[in-house]
Amino acid sequence: MVGRIVTLVLLALLALIHNQLWLGDGGVARAQALQAQIDAQQKANALVQQEVERLRSEVQDLKDGNEMVEEKARGELGMLKPGEIYIQITQ
Repeated sequence: MVGRIVTLVLLALLALIHNQLWLGDGGVARAQALQAQIDAQQKANALVQQEVERLRSEVQDLKDGNEMVEEKARGELGMLKPGEIYIQITQ
């Protein structure tokens, strides 16, 4: 009789634990929902990271481009910055 009661108590505890595992707040369904949110956020982060890299590249091109434009303006057109003096040495 005692063995039967112990068995029933253990089965009840097992059912309770199973219920929490599948239906509780920290259960499998919640873990799957959180994983789906993580996956969606990682995809969004990847898109944002691509945009950041594109903008970094654009900024770098603008920086490099300005230097190139300035070099051409100085060398080919003889342009100066305010306060500079242009000296040309010929041989």
